[in-house]
Amino acid sequence: MNYAKYETLAFSQEGAVLTVKLNRPEALNAVSEKLHTELSRVFGEIAADRTVDAVVLTGEGRAFSAGGDLEWFRNISGLQLDALFIEARKIIVDLVDLPQPIVAAVNGVAAGLGATLALFCDVVYVADGAKIADPHVRIGVTAGDGGAAIWPLLVGPARAKEYLMTGDAMTAAEAERIGLVNKVLPAAEVLPAAQALAQRLARGSRLAIRSTKLSVNKLVRDAVSLVLDTSLALEKECFSTPFHKQAIEAFANKR
Repeated sequence: MNYAKYETLAFSQEGAVLTVKLNRPEALNAVSEKLHTELSRVFGEIAADRTVDAVVLTGEGRAFSAGGDLEWFRNISGLQLDALFIEARKIIVDLVDLPQPIVAAVNGVAAGLGATLALFCDVVYVADGAKIADPHVRIGVTAGDGGAAIWPLLVGPARAKEYLMTGDAMTAAEAERIGLVNKVLPAAEVLPAAQALAQRLARGSRLAIRSTKLSVNKLVRDAVSLVLDTSLALEKECFSTPFHKQAIEAFANKR
């Protein structure tokens, strides 16, 4: 596969393990229009790459991803908004349907869509200083880009609603305690540990590992099928509300 065409994602491959980095470190890997479009394409391409048997997803610099780039939303047109939500659905569906096991190395803050990307990975390793949050409600929109589907699966509906309705951030230790993530490690160890696990999985039986993932992900896919279209439609509706517009402007002015 020709991964060189991507502008906001960086790639390296060691054996059958492909490491994918969100690559906007100057913006804490916030998801711009370009990165969003590239995320909507990359998992489908990786799925078709027969040289890849395991994937590591991480961020360049000091963050995993700070979520959506709010500057993008300030003057977004109707056509751009339509494209955004078509892409948003494809990102999640392609990530869930990715046949290769994928390990998240959460090297720093993971917020909003950043948290969603990490939590939809098969195994999530987190740096001890990282924070995880889904603060969609704080800018007046539904936690619709996957959070409403994956958080209840991982921590149960009550805890999921507490964090999704408040937008509060949690520490890595708290995320591990409640079962949101697999393991917390010192920051310097997160990516090597994720890559070591990916190498181990890549050396295993391709059929057995992929079919096990597929079997377990029937649960995840069912949740996505039940929740995602509704939550995305509700989120899109929120973009026209005064609360959202005022929150975006307040954020821009603060910056």
